[in-house]
Amino acid sequence: MRPYEVMIILDPALEEDAIRATIDRATGMISASGGNPGRVDRWGKRRFAYELNHRWEGYYVLLEAAAEPEAMDEVSRMLTLADAVIRHKVIRLPVAATRARPAAAATASSESGPDGASAKES
Repeated sequence: MRPYEVMIILDPALEEDAIRATIDRATGMISASGGNPGRVDRWGKRRFAYELNHRWEGYYVLLEAAAEPEAMDEVSRMLTLADAVIRHKVIRLPVAATRARPAAAATASSESGPDGASAKES
């Protein structure tokens, strides 16, 4: 299985239930194909730098997953056909980058002191 990130930009006029249904459908497709859907990070409504499909803002969602390429192709196809999705992008992450993330987070937390200040600042 390979690590992926999926950035989804949804129509900002959607209700919370429709947003949740689209995200659940994507994670369900990953799970059904033997993948492991990871963290779902909802960024909320953000303004675009330029107009997309006659809209100036969208609802951003970042989905992390570990799956086979065929499974992610199906997720991409489903997101392309979904009316609620304005844009989406599936990115395969390098394996080295995914291994470095937990180590970087652990290093950052071990460098901070008991008051939250960095040890380098002291």
